[in-house]
Amino acid sequence: MKLEIIFEDSEILVVNKLVGMVVNRSQTIKEGTLQDSLSKYFILRSSLGIGERAGIVHRLDRETSGLLLVAKTQKAFENLQNQFRERKVEKEYVCLAHGEVNRDSGVIKGDIGRIGKFGKFGIVEGGRESRTEFKVVKKYEFKENKFDELLSDSQTKSRINYVIKQAKKYTLLNLFPKTGRTHQIRVHIKSIGHPAVSDLIYTPKKLLKFDFLWCPRLFLHASKIKFSHPASKGIVEFISDLPAELKDALSYLTPLRFAERQLHGAGN
Repeated sequence: MKLEIIFEDSEILVVNKLVGMVVNRSQTIKEGTLQDSLSKYFILRSSLGIGERAGIVHRLDRETSGLLLVAKTQKAFENLQNQFRERKVEKEYVCLAHGEVNRDSGVIKGDIGRIGKFGKFGIVEGGRESRTEFKVVKKYEFKENKFDELLSDSQTKSRINYVIKQAKKYTLLNLFPKTGRTHQIRVHIKSIGHPAVSDLIYTPKKLLKFDFLWCPRLFLHASKIKFSHPASKGIVEFISDLPAELKDALSYLTPLRFAERQLHGAGN
């Protein structure tokens, strides 16, 4: 499995995780994981490596692409874990959400916990404290000619009416999770009525079917990470370009108005 290295020195490794790649090994995962790729890269053989997971310091969902941090020494691993625990690591994500978000920026709070037995999470009483900040980058609407082409693939009149009502406007967001809960960003933006495009778990099924006609994967990408280098103590920052398939998805849309904020990797 491909390992895309963004940066490496004696202490850390920064990789660009591909969409569809599971980060950590588990008994339920039969396919190759990022941990497997790192084990081969570090020639760990039967060893599980630093932290018993080849130095992986944090996680990304299978469906999310982007930057992931790996420690190459035990000291670096402990240092970076402490930075995450103390919320000193700054992470930024790019997400395309359904609908027109009516604020330029904001904070989403909500205690997150598991719902049911099938890997779904939500805002629940007694869940773990969670906080996500966001900024609007651009607002879009579907290009009429492309919308009409895709709409012809919808089967029933009720589905067509639903898509016309729900699938014409979108908001591109930069998101800054201040806590690190499972599915946090996806749950939080769904909670304010703006689920991510092509989210298999949190986007309504009728909408999801239309999403997959033009965006083949979850539109969520870990685009930036900033932290204190465990050895030099200097602040370092890494940026990941928006993947080609997400740029292609944006080509189906036209801006409603320009927000004067730079989106890492998405262009203008």
